[in-house]
Amino acid sequence: MLASLERLLRWTTGLLAAAALFAIMWLTVVDVSGRRFFSQSVPGGLELTEILMVVVIFGAMPLVSWRNEHVVFDSLDAFLGDRIKAVQARVVHLICAATFALLGWLLHTRAQRFAEYGDTTVYLQWSIAPVAWLMAGLLAVTALVHLLFVFVQAPDVRRSGEPT
Repeated sequence: MLASLERLLRWTTGLLAAAALFAIMWLTVVDVSGRRFFSQSVPGGLELTEILMVVVIFGAMPLVSWRNEHVVFDSLDAFLGDRIKAVQARVVHLICAATFALLGWLLHTRAQRFAEYGDTTVYLQWSIAPVAWLMAGLLAVTALVHLLFVFVQAPDVRRSGEPT
């Protein structure tokens, strides 16, 4: 079951983040080439890059959480027993789940306010609300990943990317 969930995350949030990063790459190539050869940048290029960076960062969060690839302070782990480490991991996952859920809820309420006020980007005049809703949804997925690991031991993932 965990392998299926990992595959689902890779094909949804992972692919979303990868596609956004690929789009940033090509947007940058076109923008720099346009400035160099035609003295014209991509209209709204900065706004597009900002939106795509949000997609990269928030799209990668569920996978980073799934693979336990966060920054970790583990200087006391040598002194803790395996049972204490297991309890500690579950408590940390519970705190992370609650934190990401709270942040997702706050961002969802902010997105609703953006939609009500009709907030848009400055140059392209695109609505900001869908981007904020996407961020809130990806935070909720990240919270669910952490909540799952409160009850199920997180898979041990090797550097090669395959679960052990």
